[in-house]
Amino acid sequence: MTDLVVEFYGGGRDDRGRTLEQLWTWTDDRLEAVHDYIQWMFPTIQPSGVNPFAPLVTADSIRAFEERPELRDRLRRSLDRMLSFYGLRRLDTTGQARIEMDPQRFASRARTWLHPGNHNHLRLTRIMQSLEVLGLRPDAAALQRCLLEDVAAGPGRDRISSTTLAFWRHALEY
Repeated sequence: MTDLVVEFYGGGRDDRGRTLEQLWTWTDDRLEAVHDYIQWMFPTIQPSGVNPFAPLVTADSIRAFEERPELRDRLRRSLDRMLSFYGLRRLDTTGQARIEMDPQRFASRARTWLHPGNHNHLRLTRIMQSLEVLGLRPDAAALQRCLLEDVAAGPGRDRISSTTLAFWRHALEY
């Protein structure tokens, strides 16, 4: 049986016929408006209530991502695209993953998603969980740190619900 996560990340198509490369080129407006791609771009071990056709991460998926660095590289590229969408950026200058607010993009992008109860808060939880389960735990932890320490304690103060903060705090406890 084919592992849908590995197939998609290896160059295949999602249930709508889209490739990962196509998703990477979408505009920020399209990433915001379309709601059924994030489960393919960042699959997890738990079924999606929004997209029942989304693939689930299996033991075979995890093994493939461990064994094939190109799959992890493509996952990092997906992360970079979504970080840009949120006005964040990933730095890797010292061999340690670090994610921070992008001084050129954060303020304008935050207007889209930095509101109590915004659906992007769930997307961010999914991204962290996917990164962790597919072998990019340092990147997941860097995103978690940025969200909790930089965003929530700074410009997101009073704009992120306590429920979201709890999800973000526990996102890496698979």
